[in-house]
Amino acid sequence: MTEKKQRAPTLYVIIAIKLIKGLLLLSLALGVYSLVGNDLQDTFDRALRWVRLDPEKKFFSDMAVHVGKITDANVRWVATGTLLYSLFSLVEGVGLMFRVSWAGWMAISESAFFIPIEVYELIHNFSTTVTVILIINIVIVWYLLDNRERLFRHHHHH
Repeated sequence: MTEKKQRAPTLYVIIAIKLIKGLLLLSLALGVYSLVGNDLQDTFDRALRWVRLDPEKKFFSDMAVHVGKITDANVRWVATGTLLYSLFSLVEGVGLMFRVSWAGWMAISESAFFIPIEVYELIHNFSTTVTVILIINIVIVWYLLDNRERLFRHHHHH
């Protein structure tokens, strides 16, 4: 059984997930930054109307109260955290593209880090989304650990 060393479709899927996640989080972070200084509660109401949900529903009105309590400092923290995490994902994706072994370990540890959190989440309230994310993370960890020799051959610099 001779397998081509170059092509690794699963790796490309993982890279795509990392890059898309990174870009989504990046735009989210920038979106959150742009809220700083705006009236958050107002923005939240507008967002709900845009999504065509009734802002008067109890759940959302409770949430709006919480949103109203969010300070600019908090928003900046959330945005910064999201921004850093998005860059982390992008770096991972690019690192995997170039098959550098530290990116493999980064992806393994990031996915592995979330597995217990997701399991905990599922035990307390089952959700299909979390299940899917959990499965994806387990597959990523398993795939990268299983194929690390093949994917990330250590290039020795002369």
